[in-house]
Amino acid sequence: MKIKHYLVLALLGFSVLTSCKKDEEEKRAPAVKMSITDKELNGKVNEKIAFSAIIENGVAVEHTWTLDGVIKTTESSFAFTPPKSGIYNVTYTAKAEGGTFTYVYILNVGIPTVPTTPGSSSFVTRLLEYNPAPGQFINKAPGNLVSAEGILGKKGMVTLGAWGGYIVLGFDHTVINEVNKDDIIVYGNPMPNFAEPGIIWVMQDENGNGLADDTWYEIAGSEFNKPGYKRDYSVTYTKPNPVTADVPWKDSDGNTGVVKTNTFHKQSYFPEWVKGDEYILKGSKLPSTGINMTVPTYITSAPFAWGYADNTADGDKIDIAKAVDKDGKNVALAGIDFIKIQTGIQANMGWLGELSTEVIGVEDLSLVKAK
Repeated sequence: MKIKHYLVLALLGFSVLTSCKKDEEEKRAPAVKMSITDKELNGKVNEKIAFSAIIENGVAVEHTWTLDGVIKTTESSFAFTPPKSGIYNVTYTAKAEGGTFTYVYILNVGIPTVPTTPGSSSFVTRLLEYNPAPGQFINKAPGNLVSAEGILGKKGMVTLGAWGGYIVLGFDHTVINEVNKDDIIVYGNPMPNFAEPGIIWVMQDENGNGLADDTWYEIAGSEFNKPGYKRDYSVTYTKPNPVTADVPWKDSDGNTGVVKTNTFHKQSYFPEWVKGDEYILKGSKLPSTGINMTVPTYITSAPFAWGYADNTADGDKIDIAKAVDKDGKNVALAGIDFIKIQTGIQANMGWLGELSTEVIGVEDLSLVKAK
C-alpha cells in the first residue's frame, strides 16, 4: 500500500512539474527567424516577394502581417506583389504570452522603365485615346481616327477640336527626364501671329501595365496660375438638332456658348462616335487674352512664351521637369511613357472658326539628337 501511495505522489509530482515547465515555456518570448533578414528592400512592380517567419522555440504565437498599417494576414507567411511604384512598410508581429516580436521592412519599389533599343522610335508609336471636342474638321480629316493614327512613328496631322479635345499617345520606350534639358518636342502648325496653344500632360507607367491609367501631370507652361488660367475646369458639349447645326456648350462656371459652324465645312461638328447626346471634357483652361479680333479680316492669336503645343514655329520643346501635380506642386519624374495634348483655349474666331490645337507629331529629343 505504501509503495502504491508513493507511486501516486510521484506521478502527481511529475505531472505538476511537467505542467509548470509547460507554463514556463508558454510564457517565454518567441524566438523568430525571418526568411528575409534585410530590413530595407528594393522591389519591382508586379514582382512577388514572399515573406515568412519561423518560431524556433515552439512558443505558441499569434502572427500578424500588416502593409502600411493594414492587416493582411494572420498566417506565418505573407506574399506581396507591388501593384505600382512607391515605398511600402511591411510589418510582422509574433505575439506570445511571454512577449512580442516585431520586424519591420521598408520596401522601395521603383517606377518601371522601358529602355531604348537600336530599334526604338523617336516618335510616339501608340494611340491610346482620341477624344476631340466638336469642331469644323471633326468627322473628316484631320479630325478622325485615321488622322490620329497618322502621327504614329512619323509626322502627320490631327486636330483636337475646341477647348478640351485631347489625344493620348505612348512611346515604345521611357523618355528619360534629363537634368536641365528639354526632353520632348511637339510639332504643330502655328504661324508667327496665329497660335492655337494646347496644354501638355505627361504620365509615367507606374503600374507597368502599358496603359495610361496612372497619374497625369500637367506641364506648367508660361501661363500657369496667371490671370485667365483655370484648373479643374470642364465643358459639356451637347449634340445639336439637326446634327449639322451649331454645337451648344456649357462650362463649369455656368457660361454658355456654341461651337459655330461655317459655310466651308458642312458636316456635323459633333463627333459621330460619341454615344449619347452630350459629353464632358475636363482639364485646365488657358487665357484667351492673346486673341485680337479688332480687324475681322486679320485675326491674330499671339503665342505664349513657352510650354504649350501648337504654339511656336519649328515645334515646342518641353521639359518634363516642369510637371506639376493636382495641387500645382512640382513633381520629380524620372521619365514618362505617355503624353496627352489638349486644346487649351475656348474661343470662336469668326470666319476662322473655333480655336483648335493641331498635332503634327511628337518626338523624344534624346533620340532626335542621336540621329
